[in-house]
Amino acid sequence: MTDIAALKSSVMVCMFDQYGTVVDMQGGLRDVAAELLRAKGWAGDPNSFVTWWRRTHFENSMIDALLQRERMAYRKIGELSVRQVMDRAGIAHTEDEVCALVGAIERLRCFPEVPAALDRLRTRFKLAVLSNGDPDMLERAKPYHGIPFDAVISVAEANVFKPHRATYEMAARRLGVTMDQVLFVANHEFDCVGAKAAGMRTAFIDRRRRPFAHWPYQPDLIVSSMTELAELMA
Repeated sequence: MTDIAALKSSVMVCMFDQYGTVVDMQGGLRDVAAELLRAKGWAGDPNSFVTWWRRTHFENSMIDALLQRERMAYRKIGELSVRQVMDRAGIAHTEDEVCALVGAIERLRCFPEVPAALDRLRTRFKLAVLSNGDPDMLERAKPYHGIPFDAVISVAEANVFKPHRATYEMAARRLGVTMDQVLFVANHEFDCVGAKAAGMRTAFIDRRRRPFAHWPYQPDLIVSSMTELAELMA
């Protein structure tokens, strides 16, 4: 069991994944996609469409990382993935429609409990984002999520996508802290595994009530929401 007092005394920065942890990516994109798919007469489930899109995006970003070439922009991988899913689903589409769907990522809103929880955490820690998103996408997102983070960092600076260890190491250097002075917070298992393997402390936001696989890199905390995280840490 994690010693909460020791964790609180050693951590200086709470660092968050943005898409799906701070902002509601699944719900927000589902609402946008539903309108487009309905207009096209597609009879499938918009939630399943978005799940398929997001999984394809993750797979394509991991392919890109393994190529060890210049990192492909998150936006371009998003467009590649939306085209791929729409082609496979037999949904006719234009380039403008593809770009509009991916552009909706910039306008996602926070999960309801996030602003208050982060306000509590801010009284004790610096707050930062480390995201696979492109710098311009993260900048455009700020008015929509409304969270005044101390730093918003894109993996573009490391030229590779999370969960590559170089992304977490770069973010810690940017903030002038050691790896174990960071509590990395994510709703995604892969991100918690990556951050923990790189040397950070981690908190898994288990919104979807899914068991964490038996990795050797287990999170220090498993909580049901940002509110619970704030109650433990702030």
